[in-house]
Amino acid sequence: MIESALIPPLWLGVPFLAVLALMAIAPYAMPRLWHQFESKILFGLAVAAIGGLGLTVGCSTTIHEVSHVLIHDYFPFVILLSSLYVITTGLHISLNIKATPFKNTAFLAVGSLLSSVVGTTGASMILLRPFIAMNAHRSQKTHSVIFFIFLVANIGGCLTPIGDPPLFLGYLNGVDFFWTLQTLIKPFIVTLAVLLGFYYLLDSYFFGREKDSDQTPKDEGNFSLTGKLNLVLLMGLVGVVIASGVCSRYYQYLPTIEVMGQTVSLIQILTNASLIILAYLSYVLTPKPVRHKQHFSWGPIREVTRLFAVIFVTIIPVNLMLKAAESGPFAQILELTHHSPSPALVYFWLTGTFSAFLDNAPTYLLFFKMAGGDAQTLMTSQASILMAISLGSVFMGAITYIGNAPNLMVRTLAKQSGIPMPGFIGYMIWSCVILLPLFLGVSLWMFL
Repeated sequence: MIESALIPPLWLGVPFLAVLALMAIAPYAMPRLWHQFESKILFGLAVAAIGGLGLTVGCSTTIHEVSHVLIHDYFPFVILLSSLYVITTGLHISLNIKATPFKNTAFLAVGSLLSSVVGTTGASMILLRPFIAMNAHRSQKTHSVIFFIFLVANIGGCLTPIGDPPLFLGYLNGVDFFWTLQTLIKPFIVTLAVLLGFYYLLDSYFFGREKDSDQTPKDEGNFSLTGKLNLVLLMGLVGVVIASGVCSRYYQYLPTIEVMGQTVSLIQILTNASLIILAYLSYVLTPKPVRHKQHFSWGPIREVTRLFAVIFVTIIPVNLMLKAAESGPFAQILELTHHSPSPALVYFWLTGTFSAFLDNAPTYLLFFKMAGGDAQTLMTSQASILMAISLGSVFMGAITYIGNAPNLMVRTLAKQSGIPMPGFIGYMIWSCVILLPLFLGVSLWMFL
């Protein structure tokens, strides 16, 4: 808990909610206006949050909280995401294989596992175009891209902090690197198996209907990979992240420096520097034709960097409210989670619901703080709650296009390739019919 004088008023949560609501609605409701004024509106909301915080809790507290979030959360988050983006866009896979239900299912299975190694964004960027090329001869492709979003762009990232941004935020806040793999492997395997089985049956149905149109595939079996140096750099990135987690256990024995009033360990500095160097090597050494094939540009990462800067700043007042626990404005919600017969089940559906309609990374952070924010406690005596928050944020990011960053990217690239993709509501019909019953079963199995 924090002193009552340092608890922001409830209205200071409005900028954060406004950012998330605008990102969900504005691009569809007013696309031209939003494209023209997006940066100015987001900047204004960030200024409003910082200014309001300074007026209500004092300038010194505001400076301390802003510097803490930027140094310990935002910069490491953006550096990892940017490094993954640069390295994975230096890899290009070319497949001369015609899709069958079995091959499509196997491709999605491999892609789901790869997501936990290179991240959902990285795996989506590496694998989507080869997957579309495999299915070029198929007349029915929409369902395959939808399952690609379910599995590769979301659920597959639940096994490591690299896999999905929410889990990396947990890692930055003290969750062990291998905790997710050890704890979430069972629900991941069950969810993956059920979805792959259902997809195989659905794809077999569509494939059977296409045989009558004399489109029996001829498998050429050719495979090529260019930009192989990036595989080495990618392994180096994973090694750096794992090593930083192991070394962080000896934080108290390592030298530190003061930056903007924050204590920064040598491990954090070396980790961030190493990731930047790996990304730089990838950018310089990867042949330009490879990146051209991947349609590389800095636009997507600039967009993510700008958006998350605003999100991380506007979420500060909300975090302070959550730290206040029963003395703060979220006391009733906390009471719901504390007095429920199954708190973990409540956390799963609360986190999941918010993740589906907001961005799952800040949603994870909100409920992580709401559950106490102490990683050691959450990994041990409250492991079921941390498991629920982790699964809810990662799994239910697949419910809507705006639940996780790769979802819209996959939809856009698929439409550019001529694949008819459903709109916001149409996609939700697919996801709710297929995913919600499965998630209900998994949550009851895991948390009751």
